[in-house]
Amino acid sequence: MQDGQNIFDAATSFCGVEWQVDETAEHLITNGVITPIIIVGVYNNEQRVYEYTAFRDAQRESGGGSDDYARFLIDDLKPFVDATYRTLPGREHTAVAGSSLGALTSLYCAWRYADTFSACAALSPSLWWADGALLKAIRRKPEALRRCRMWVDVGTAEDDSPAECEARLKLTRTLAGLLASQGGVPGKDYYYWEIDGALHHESAWAVRMSEVLSFLFGVHR
Repeated sequence: MQDGQNIFDAATSFCGVEWQVDETAEHLITNGVITPIIIVGVYNNEQRVYEYTAFRDAQRESGGGSDDYARFLIDDLKPFVDATYRTLPGREHTAVAGSSLGALTSLYCAWRYADTFSACAALSPSLWWADGALLKAIRRKPEALRRCRMWVDVGTAEDDSPAECEARLKLTRTLAGLLASQGGVPGKDYYYWEIDGALHHESAWAVRMSEVLSFLFGVHR
């Protein structure tokens, strides 16, 4: 999971609000809702924007490092985790997740590196980055997502501007449409959710984690 300092501990979260991923996962595992999982929270750094974007945004003069970041996850971090902990290392047991730009790079990883990742959760993905460049790339090759179990969501109040909220909804609906176009069954192969009144904020993403984990790792999925 991207933005790792925000997911486990309010003391390390940039806004003082955590996702409570550990408590949520433990509750679901204990109650037999999901299979036991290991969650790796990858902290961001001063290169967050570069690492979390696959394409350079000319207007913002930044971005384009998702491939470098993905190779770090695949070639360095994952082998370390697999060697250190009792994992099931195959792609069928490996997922990637994040929110906002973290969702954008997670989506890119699932699309570009499906040999490593079999599932992805993209919460409030920043599909607007670089004039929708990632969405345009996926549109050219949507079949690459066919192998991944996908969670995609977006809140209806993620920006102060109603026009911007509508633009984000439109982009995310387009992504959901691409998933559907590949024969994916809603609720089985992919899950798309528009959350009424939800903000672009850690607290909003925390509320969704039970559903996210249940969909990706549920014992009856």
